[in-house]
Amino acid sequence: MTEPDYFAHPTAVIDAGAQIGAGTKIWHFCHIMPTARIGERCNLGQNVFVDNNTVIGNGVKIQNNVSVYNGVILEDDVFCGPSCVFTNVINPRSAIERKHEFKPTQVRRGASIGANATIVCGVTIGEYAFIGAGAVVTKDAPAFALVYGSPARVRGWVCECGEKLSFDGETALCTACGRVYRQDDGRVERAD
Repeated sequence: MTEPDYFAHPTAVIDAGAQIGAGTKIWHFCHIMPTARIGERCNLGQNVFVDNNTVIGNGVKIQNNVSVYNGVILEDDVFCGPSCVFTNVINPRSAIERKHEFKPTQVRRGASIGANATIVCGVTIGEYAFIGAGAVVTKDAPAFALVYGSPARVRGWVCECGEKLSFDGETALCTACGRVYRQDDGRVERAD
């Protein structure tokens, strides 16, 4: 039997069938279910649960105490802060099984989710969006949006590097990295 090309701490439980990419690190007390798919170069902190039918892209960092439930898709380079929460049923009841009602949640490339934020199922978080700590996200977050509060609202815009953008009319120049952005009708996109 060949050694896996990822690291798993001895206390981690990796169920047979789970797909885990090269260079990924899975730390203390994690549990990876049999049909979970985890990409390359990911880092899963202590006590992370990855459910069946989840997809985690390459370069994803999931901090301690996060459960990635069935139906959640994390694209490449997503950051999930400590104890952030994903859900997969809108109206859960202990006595009523609603597994057929799971609502998918998608977190697009490069997005960051702050510590203790709650992501209600069925939403899409856009590319490079930044969800603030403690936010309760109940609707889609557009690409490059800075979103926080309860319920979370768009409060500004951020660069791919994570710095806040200041628009002068329709354009913004990131003072940290020099990327240029264009704003049009409530949407932001790269202009360079």
